[in-house]
Amino acid sequence: MSWGIFPLFFASFGLGVERIGILKAIYPATWGILQIATGPLSDRWGRKGLIVAGMWIQSAGLFLTAATHQFQWWLVGSLLLGVGTAMVYPSLIAAVSDASHPTWRARSLSVYRFWRDLGYAIGALSAGIIADIFGMAWAIGSIAALTFFSGAVVALVMREKRLGGFDVGQSIEPNIGVQTGLHDNRIS
Repeated sequence: MSWGIFPLFFASFGLGVERIGILKAIYPATWGILQIATGPLSDRWGRKGLIVAGMWIQSAGLFLTAATHQFQWWLVGSLLLGVGTAMVYPSLIAAVSDASHPTWRARSLSVYRFWRDLGYAIGALSAGIIADIFGMAWAIGSIAALTFFSGAVVALVMREKRLGGFDVGQSIEPNIGVQTGLHDNRIS
């Protein structure tokens, strides 16, 4: 939706390519820079809180974008979307990793990525259909509602997994040999 609906939505209000480019760049730049901090935070604070708060912040950014018609508010919406995504992305993949035994972790991450990426395709098609029938603001608002609902499901259902045998918030020192069972020091 971000790559397809947003530029069309902004252009429909007369925004030029340069300003659309600024709005489009703010989201991934914010997300990319902040996830450097939010990934380690999820190791210290736990996954669930960052996932829930991140989804709700994403939702707020999407609702703000759909409900307003000014560049400044869309800029704030893009920033919120980036902050929320930075909280969600590293935390979700870490949660999948936490729940996976090392012998099948790669397979579980592949399945997670399959469903996540399929969601992009289904989301794009759904947003396009909603935009055609009800308008682009409704498409953005629908994705915002779905994102908020997803955060609520995580808040109600997800149980925080202990990280590597440590309590959430306890300092974690990686010990690859112990965690994976690889005690042989030979190099293949």
